[in-house]
Amino acid sequence: MAVTSPLFCRCELCGFMLITPQGNMNIDKEKNDITGMPTLATALGMRFYSTDAPDTCRAEMDVDSRTRQPFGVISGGATLALAETLAGLGSLAACPGKRCAGISVTGHHMKAVEEGDTVVAVARLIHRGHKIHVWNVDVTNNAGELVSSVSVTNYITSQPNDIGKKK
Repeated sequence: MAVTSPLFCRCELCGFMLITPQGNMNIDKEKNDITGMPTLATALGMRFYSTDAPDTCRAEMDVDSRTRQPFGVISGGATLALAETLAGLGSLAACPGKRCAGISVTGHHMKAVEEGDTVVAVARLIHRGHKIHVWNVDVTNNAGELVSSVSVTNYITSQPNDIGKKK
């Protein structure tokens, strides 16, 4: 039997946690808000996509003069920026009207990606509390090989999200 209403679980750290068993992660509004003004995302050429998978979103970024080290491979900082920005968009989409802030970003880089390639980041929400979201972001190259694995923790504030008003 399909479940059509959200399920609630009790989390010892943050109280009740909402789990959505079906539906997609639509980040289109948030993507339009941050790409319509000068931001790190626009400076590095990040592209964001909604997905059909629940609690999952996707982004791409080219390895070029904006994102590479002097050695011609992607900068670990650019990879972490992509992961944190994508997870932030996901948290904003999951909490309409709320402001979210990254409070921890931890990454492990496994493979270099040369200039001319594109990296793809897929973020999955693994903990969705009222105040804390934890995301796992896997970054791959064009060949589908794992480049970096990043954990992002976002704090959901009580302040309103006024991004669209700041353009």
